[in-house]
Amino acid sequence: MPRFVFITGGVVSSLGKGLASAALGALLQARGYKVRLRKLDPYLNVDPGTMSPTQHGEVFVTDDGAETDLDLGHYERFTGVDAKQSDNVTTGRIYSDVLARERRGDYLGATIQVIPHVTDAIKTFVTSNLDDEDFVLVEIGGTVGDIESLPFLETIRQLGYELGPRKTCFLHVTLLPYIHVAGELKTKPTQHSVKELQSVGIQPDILLCRSSEDIPNDLKRKISRFCNVREEAVISALDAKSIYDVPLVYHREGLDMEICRHFDLPLNEPDLSVWQDIVHRMGNPEGEVNIAVVGKYTSLLDSYKSLAEALIHGGLDNNVTVRLNWVDSEIFEGDNADMSALKQADGIMVPGGFGQRGSEGKIKAIQFARENQLPFFGICFGMQMAVIEAARNLADQSEASSSEFGQIDNPVVGLMTEWTSGNAQVTRDAESDLGGTMRLGAYDCVLGEGTRVRDLYGVKNISERHRHRYEVNVSWRDMLEEKGLIFSGLSPDGALPEIVERPDHPFFIGVQFHPELKSRPFQPHPLFSGFIKAARDRSRLV
Repeated sequence: MPRFVFITGGVVSSLGKGLASAALGALLQARGYKVRLRKLDPYLNVDPGTMSPTQHGEVFVTDDGAETDLDLGHYERFTGVDAKQSDNVTTGRIYSDVLARERRGDYLGATIQVIPHVTDAIKTFVTSNLDDEDFVLVEIGGTVGDIESLPFLETIRQLGYELGPRKTCFLHVTLLPYIHVAGELKTKPTQHSVKELQSVGIQPDILLCRSSEDIPNDLKRKISRFCNVREEAVISALDAKSIYDVPLVYHREGLDMEICRHFDLPLNEPDLSVWQDIVHRMGNPEGEVNIAVVGKYTSLLDSYKSLAEALIHGGLDNNVTVRLNWVDSEIFEGDNADMSALKQADGIMVPGGFGQRGSEGKIKAIQFARENQLPFFGICFGMQMAVIEAARNLADQSEASSSEFGQIDNPVVGLMTEWTSGNAQVTRDAESDLGGTMRLGAYDCVLGEGTRVRDLYGVKNISERHRHRYEVNVSWRDMLEEKGLIFSGLSPDGALPEIVERPDHPFFIGVQFHPELKSRPFQPHPLFSGFIKAARDRSRLV
């Protein structure tokens, strides 16, 4: 049985529980332990798949096709451990499963209640589908005191009692606000948050106190006394320059030491050389590049969290700082659109999205990149718009479009009605539910000989993660390749275009999948490294 660390949060949301969990996972790995991270989300959606990215942030997709919370992206980027379907669950999924069992009669006529039926279902999720992990870090979404979180808190309370303190640890992330008028940090919000946690039967073992200012020892002592936590276990979590500084910052403050002390493990020094190297390179760049990200969800940058991090990883691989300019694609729509937002860019990125809004602006941005020899990288919807742009402006097909935008006789991009997932055939139609009906997860792709993507990957066969309903129509291939848009990556059966590129351009690549989901700071994705290299080369020419 692995050791479980349960991470809760209090006072306010957005304190960084996911980042703290990921950083702790990295620290435990640096001590030689095998870790797995999980997330319990309190909302009633079955999964984030149908949630607006401007409300909840990006949907992170796993190899096995799960649509999950964006925090699982942090987990993967910091630990390199691929997340699974079994690593994220919502209240909606738990209740759906419990009610389905009740309808089947699995409970033999019992009255279904939160305790024990819902809490038992959550326990099963937390403790199942594990291998030989030394630690399982379980983050509970939301804030202590939220009514939605109560079943999850009750579950981890029960697990703490059943497994005992030698197998469980409660880590509470809280806030010490600095009141500028008074010129001091205030501990009362933390005290109230811990009291709220204690009211549901959970006594935290470690407090991770987020603050913009150094926490004096006398305040740690005060928190210790009021919250029944050892003074050494009151850990400062100061704001960091970069998220990749966080493992080193938390190590200096003793977070991983306290975890080891709680479980009576050796207190040897971890090997943090990988993180030290990343931080050194981030702090000592040889230049910078400006990337215009032309999207439709720019009002909440968490909508593109993995994308932003993958671009930073590409910068790390090229020893440059990546400056991101988030541009709403709708500003480029209309006959006299002002393209000045792109003129100072060293590269243009067009990310994924759903729906017609902003699509014409994306097409205009792609045309600008093609005509001005600006490095271009399109992902999912961005690739589809690049294909439509070529059909309209190079192949004289002015009506070229996607069936996502309305009925059309010969769409360049059309709705998928069937595809293969493993050994199973999946079918859908326009009336199917949106949730869970996309091509999701890892699919294979074969790269063409002599193509740029083949050079970047260095191999012929790759596997990348997908999340989309519409597909480029392969029947347009011959016409578009005559105009210089090469279909350089295809599904193994040749039926589904996965990658397009232009050999006559410094860097012009569009991909149907989401490579940002597999990029790591210590292992940047080759497509992002290649894109940033092209942007770096252009910046040096200008």
